Amino acid sequence: MIRIDWETTPASLAPRIQRMWEVSAPKVLSIDASYNPARGTPVFTAAGRYTSRGWTEWTQGFQFGSAILQFDATGDERFLTIGRRRTIDLMAPHVTHVGVHDHGFNNVSTYGNLVRLIREGRAAGTDGEILFLELALKCSGAVQAARWTPTKDGGGFIHSFNGPHSLFVDTMRSLRALAIGHKLGHALMGENDKPISLLDRLIQHGTATARYNVYFGEGRDSFDIRGRTAHESVFNTNDGAYRCPSSQQGYSPFTTWTRGLAWAMCGYAELLEFFEALGGVDPETAALFRKAAEATCDFYIEHTPNDGAPYWDTGAPNLHRLGDYLSRPADPFNEHEPVDASAAAIAAQGLMRLGQYLKEPRYMKAGLTVLRTLLDEPYLSADPEHQGLLLHSVYHRPNGWDYVPPGRKVPCGESSMWGDYHLREAALYAQRLANAGPYLTFWTD
Repeated sequence: MIRIDWETTPASLAPRIQRMWEVSAPKVLSIDASYNPARGTPVFTAAGRYTSRGWTEWTQGFQFGSAILQFDATGDERFLTIGRRRTIDLMAPHVTHVGVHDHGFNNVSTYGNLVRLIREGRAAGTDGEILFLELALKCSGAVQAARWTPTKDGGGFIHSFNGPHSLFVDTMRSLRALAIGHKLGHALMGENDKPISLLDRLIQHGTATARYNVYFGEGRDSFDIRGRTAHESVFNTNDGAYRCPSSQQGYSPFTTWTRGLAWAMCGYAELLEFFEALGGVDPETAALFRKAAEATCDFYIEHTPNDGAPYWDTGAPNLHRLGDYLSRPADPFNEHEPVDASAAAIAAQGLMRLGQYLKEPRYMKAGLTVLRTLLDEPYLSADPEHQGLLLHSVYHRPNGWDYVPPGRKVPCGESSMWGDYHLREAALYAQRLANAGPYLTFWTD
C-alpha cells in the first residue's frame, strides 16, 4: 500500500519539477535531431536510445507533444517550434487513422496542446492556425467515434485495433478526442445524414468500460476485487453480448495490468472534470464515472508498493518471490518481475485530478507522493546519454519486446514515449497548481 506523504504539496515539489525540466530539455532535442521518421515512430529505448516497434502507430503524438509541454512549462520557444512544425508536417495521417483507438493519445497531445496554448495566451497563433488545429481535432474525434460496436444492452463502445469484438480499458484516456470534438460543436454524420453525438458515444463507451472492464467487488465473478481492471472485454459481434475478459499486455484476464488500471484512473477523473465544465451530465452517468474513478484509484493505492511505483501486473507470476513487496519501495532491479514506472506517471495524474475534483486530500496527496517518487532517482534519468526521461517503463512483457540489459533477467533501466510524456504532463499539472496558474485541462473554454 502506498505510504501517503501528507506533507507533500505541489509547491514542495517545485525544485524537483524544475530539475526535471532541465533534464528533459536536451532529451527532447536529442530525439528530434537523431530520429528519422521514416524508420517508424519511436516507441521505447534499448540501451538508452529510442527505437521503433511495429504494432500500431500510437506514440508519435507523445514525441511531439513532449516538446509542446516543454515549452508550456519553460517558455523556451525552441520547443514550441519543434512541436508546431512536426505536428503540421507529420501528424495529419493520425487525424484520419480509422484503424486505431488512439486518437486521444496522438492528436490531443499535439493539435490539442497547441490550440490550448494559443487560447490560453501562452503562444502566438493566428485565427487561421486556430481553425486549422480545431478542424483536425473535430475530424479526429469523429473518426474515433466511428469505430463503433453496438452492445446488446443498447449501448456500445469504441473498439480497439484488435477488431469489433474488443473493448480496451486504455481507450478511457483516448476519449478526450471525442470530448474536444463535442466541445467544438462537432458531430459524426452517419447514414441518411443522421448526426451522431460525440458526447453520447463518449458516455456510452465510458459506461461500457465501467460495466465490463472495471470491477466493483459485487460478485461478478470469482476474481471480483473492487477497483481492479481487465485490459480487454470480448463481445460476440453477432448480437453484442458480452462474453469474457481478456488481456493483450497483462499477465491474464483475471489479473490487473497496472498501466491499463492507470489509463482508467486518469480517464475517468479528467472526464468528471469535463462533465462539470459542460454544466453536468445526467446523474446516473456522473455517479457511475465517479464510482469507477474512486474504485480504480483506491485499488491502485492499496495494491502498489509503498513508494507508489507499481510492478507491471498485480498478479504477475513471480511477485511471490519478492516477499512482502507492498510494504517497501518497488525494486526495479529485482530478478523476478519488472516495475512499470509509466503506469505510475499516468496514475499520479489520475489521483491528483480526482483529489482536486472531489476536494479529497487522500487522493491528491497520494498522487503527489507518486509524482515525488518519479522525480527522483532511480526513476528520473539524469544521464545525458540516455534519451529517455522516465526509467523502468515496460511496454509488452508477455511478448518479450522490452530490452533486458546484459546481466539482468527482467527489463529495467529503459523508457517509453508515453511514460516520458505523462511524467511531463503530471509535472506540468502540479507546477500549475503550485504557481496558481491556469488549471490544466485538455480542452479550452
